[in-house]
Amino acid sequence: MFQLSQIRCFVVVANELHFGRAAVRLHMTQPPLSRQIQQLEAMLGVQLLERTQRSVRLTPAGKAFLPEAEYVLAASASATLVARRAATGEAGTVSLGYVAGASFAFMPQIVAAARAQLPGLDIVLRDLSTTEQFEALRSGRLDLGIVRSPVDHTDLRSASVLREPFVAALPVAHPLAAKRKLALADLHGQDLVMYEPGQGGQLYELLSSVFHAAQVLPRYVQQVRQTYSLMGLVGSGIGLALVQASVARVRMPGVVVRPIALPAHAVSELHLAWRARDERENPAVDRLRQLVQAEALLNQ
Repeated sequence: MFQLSQIRCFVVVANELHFGRAAVRLHMTQPPLSRQIQQLEAMLGVQLLERTQRSVRLTPAGKAFLPEAEYVLAASASATLVARRAATGEAGTVSLGYVAGASFAFMPQIVAAARAQLPGLDIVLRDLSTTEQFEALRSGRLDLGIVRSPVDHTDLRSASVLREPFVAALPVAHPLAAKRKLALADLHGQDLVMYEPGQGGQLYELLSSVFHAAQVLPRYVQQVRQTYSLMGLVGSGIGLALVQASVARVRMPGVVVRPIALPAHAVSELHLAWRARDERENPAVDRLRQLVQAEALLNQ
C-alpha cells in the first residue's frame, strides 16, 4: 500500500512539473524525492510522470491519478483535524437538556456562546423537566442538564448557574397593575395562576412555602407546567402570577410586569448537572460544561 509521504511527493511534483522546485517545497533533496515517486509508480504498476533532462510531464495515468491523490491528502488532513478537535473537546455531539424557564435568557446566551467559541460542537437541545433530565443523565440519554434543583445522586455533579428574583405578571387591566411595586400581602385573596406540582415541582413548592410562611392565601385558579402557558393565561385576564425576572423580556399581549418584595430565599435558581465520569472521559461534554459555567459567572 502506498504511503501518504509518497502521495504528497507526487502531488507537489505534479503541480511544479520540476523536481528541483518540488524538492525545495518539500524540504528534501532530489534523489530521495525521485525514489518516492518511483516507489509509488511501482506500487501502482503504472508510470505517472514522463521525465527528460529538460522537462517533466504527467502521463495520462498521472493526470487521472492527480485529483484522487489530492483528495487523499485533503481527507487525511481533515481526519487529523477532526481527531485533534475531538480529543480537545472542540468537536463532537453533546445533548443538553433544559427546563422551560431557562429558555427566556440563559439558554439563548449559552447557544450563542457555544456557536462562537465551539463551532465544531453539535449541540442537541432537549426540553425536559428536572425529573426527566435526572433520569436521562443516569441512563446516558443526556449529557448535560439545566435543572431546577441540585442533584441527589452519587454519580452526578451539579453547580448553580443562575439565580434571579421573581416578578409579578398581571393582566393589564388588573387593579394591582397601577402599583409600581407589589408586596407579598397584595396577593392575599387574589386569583393566581400557579405552577403545577409534580414533574419536580420546585417552583410550586417554593412559592407555596413563601405564601404559607407569610399567611398569604391566594386562590389558585389554574395550575400549569410551562411558563409560556402561565403567561398566556395571565394575558387572558383570569389571574396574576409570579414568574422569574427573565420572563419580562418576552412581550406578552395583555400582560404587565411589576417587581414584588419577597423573602431573600425566594429566588428562581437553575443548576447545571452532569455525570462525574464525563469530566475525565468525554472531552466534548466537559468542554461545554466549562463554557456553561463560565457564562454563568458573567451573570453574577
